[in-house]
Amino acid sequence: MSSRVTALLVALVVLTPAAAAGQDADGWAVPRTPWGDPDLMGTYTNKTITPVERPADLADRAFLTADEVTRLERETLERNERLLHRPAVRTTRGNVDVGVDGAPGAYNNFWLDGGTRPTGRTSLIVDPPDGRLPPVTAEYARHAGRRAEQRATRGEADTWMDFQLNDRCIVWSVGPPMMPGPYNNTYMIFQTPDYVAIQVEMIHDTRIIPLDGRPHLPARIRQYMGDMRGHWEGDTLVVETTNIQRTEGEPGVQGADVIEVRASNGRTDDTIRIVERFTRVDADTIDYRFTVEDRSRWTRSFAGEFPFVKTDGDLYEFACHEGNYSMPNILAGERVLEAAGRSR
Repeated sequence: MSSRVTALLVALVVLTPAAAAGQDADGWAVPRTPWGDPDLMGTYTNKTITPVERPADLADRAFLTADEVTRLERETLERNERLLHRPAVRTTRGNVDVGVDGAPGAYNNFWLDGGTRPTGRTSLIVDPPDGRLPPVTAEYARHAGRRAEQRATRGEADTWMDFQLNDRCIVWSVGPPMMPGPYNNTYMIFQTPDYVAIQVEMIHDTRIIPLDGRPHLPARIRQYMGDMRGHWEGDTLVVETTNIQRTEGEPGVQGADVIEVRASNGRTDDTIRIVERFTRVDADTIDYRFTVEDRSRWTRSFAGEFPFVKTDGDLYEFACHEGNYSMPNILAGERVLEAAGRSR
């Protein structure tokens, strides 16, 4: 018997019982790796036009109707086409496309790729039931207020520490949680018996998740992506992240990062715990769910859910500012303003 046939028979022995156990009513079975774990490997996108928080006009509605989903996708496609072909507009500082046919500002719509389809829900947040982020704690509000007051007395670019991590080309959209953004919403998942690795297109980070049951790092050791530990619960990969590095950044500025888990709370103790769940639900889709607990930031935990959908698109290297030359240029510009006795 050839080695090729032998390998095929071994694979069938490994895969068939496990696949049968994961079979759904339609006959689809969760694919398995050669060592028997659910196979999550592939290239996915999580882009969607569903907002993080539920719009006020949708009140207590958790889901859109099928007609609403179709209409929203059609309107998004039509808007993209209209903005693509509209006459060129001269931009001004802080006013790129703002108010022009509903374009978003910051970048022209041409450069954005946030998707055209809603998930079917009215928000990515599913708990609290109102689809909104919970209120922040009084402690966090006081700290953010003090930071805002301090920033108001200084220049717009007084120090590199005033900028968000994505401005500084450190991390963005890598998670946890792995939220969809305005572009570069592509992820590649790799697996071995001992690790799961998720390569993130935005700023090309890679999350390395051990599955061997090792304990978390001591609380004093913080990392921007946190300390990740994974395990399988049935066909679901569960990833718990702690030890996330805090950063001051600019208070009250969220931009695309509505859930800004790394924002400083003014404390030095470790308070963040994020649990993610990855479940392969069909040939092309992973159901992604997350829960965020941060008792010093929000008054209660909250949770979200949305799909990661397989794509045949490529994942490109992201050269953030091509060495981030803009950062010293921004700071140097602020020093010129200071020397001239003015700012902003």
